[in-house]
Amino acid sequence: MKTKTVTVEDAQSTFPELLTFASKGNEIIIVENNRKLARIVPMTTQSSKPRKPGLNKGEIWTSEDFDQPLPDNYWAGSR
Repeated sequence: MKTKTVTVEDAQSTFPELLTFASKGNEIIIVENNRKLARIVPMTTQSSKPRKPGLNKGEIWTSEDFDQPLPDNYWAGSR
């Protein structure tokens, strides 16, 4: 991946070219007064690997009362 750094002014005047550059897998850093403001990166496509359920088994938990209604005083603002 190549990285190109451009000023805000250059980004405004060459935006279509920068999008073409990014669409080829490259990155653009936009700066103003030597301060990084933004980064344009290519969109990634969905991974071709199928998701596997259960990879984080045992690391996430939910309390027993998770889906119970909240008490009335919660909605009244007197928690």
